[in-house]
Amino acid sequence: MLQPKKTKFRRQQKGRMKGQAQRGNQLAFGSFGIKTLESKWITGRQIEAARVAVTRYMQRQGQIWIRIFPDKPITKKPAEVRMGKGKGAPEGFVAPVTPGRMLIEVEGVSYEIAKEALRLAAQKLPVTTKFVVRRDYDPSQNV
Repeated sequence: MLQPKKTKFRRQQKGRMKGQAQRGNQLAFGSFGIKTLESKWITGRQIEAARVAVTRYMQRQGQIWIRIFPDKPITKKPAEVRMGKGKGAPEGFVAPVTPGRMLIEVEGVSYEIAKEALRLAAQKLPVTTKFVVRRDYDPSQNV
């Protein structure tokens, strides 16, 4: 499961996710990708599930880039614990994403395979996504 090797601080505040993605909002590596249309926290497990779905469908052809990394620790207190007594223990890590953020990119497969693989990946994620194609993509020179 994706998580940082070490963090500077064990716990972090929730913060807020407002506005559009300023960085990581365009295709940088592949010819196809999925970008998010809403703000959400995506867990390491969800990212891994999406990655497995893509690699299985593409049958290990082409190349995949995961453009997000869960580096925000999320804490949780045990069930039925009274108020106070400090912040809970870290439970897992999430990647906060805002609208427009590229999540996964794919290269080296045909349009149809990429579209279906990324559709399967999008089903594993808690956000609505949009399939995007590189502007200068030429379908005649695909694999």
